[in-house]
Amino acid sequence: MTPDELKRLLEALLMASDRPLSVDALLRLLAGRNVAVARADVQRALNALQADCAGRAVELRQVASGYRYQIRAEYGPWVAALWEEKPQRYSRALLETLALIAYRQPVTRAEIEAVRGVSVSSHIIKTLQERGWIHVIGHKEVPGRPALYGTTRGFLDHFNLRSLDELPALRELADLDGVLPGLDLGDGAPEGGREGGGERTASCATE
Repeated sequence: MTPDELKRLLEALLMASDRPLSVDALLRLLAGRNVAVARADVQRALNALQADCAGRAVELRQVASGYRYQIRAEYGPWVAALWEEKPQRYSRALLETLALIAYRQPVTRAEIEAVRGVSVSSHIIKTLQERGWIHVIGHKEVPGRPALYGTTRGFLDHFNLRSLDELPALRELADLDGVLPGLDLGDGAPEGGREGGGERTASCATE
């Protein structure tokens, strides 16, 4: 298989996939069709595909789980208009909790509450777990052995990160726009009946 043929084949696989594909996953797919290709050749083809996207509305982005084609962020609002469903909205309390877990993990619920100064509702933890953004990674060796929370690979994928090292420098949690990339806070209406009573909501478009 020539380099150009390999590049076109990888492009087809990545375009058709509904999830990021790692180099290992691509090698397995090729091996399943009896195509023997070196890892270095696959990586070179991926690099070439990324270069081909320069100046285009789409990009080949590497995230924690592998590579995926996606619309560049600046075109997100235009593309979102194609779907009637509105982005899901999250409370500022939820986003602050997620930010604290991302930056301080492993962290217990009590430690999150100590920083925020208010209790963290079970609904928030459940929502973050259902989204696949956090999970229990152990238990702290103190009385009661509270759960220790950390972020998941799905969290990294959703926010276009390859690793936690790519998180921006920690700033004041009040400036959540700069704490977690990909979260559009906007000026949502107060969310009644939840923690704090008047926490602002935030929109987060799914990918």
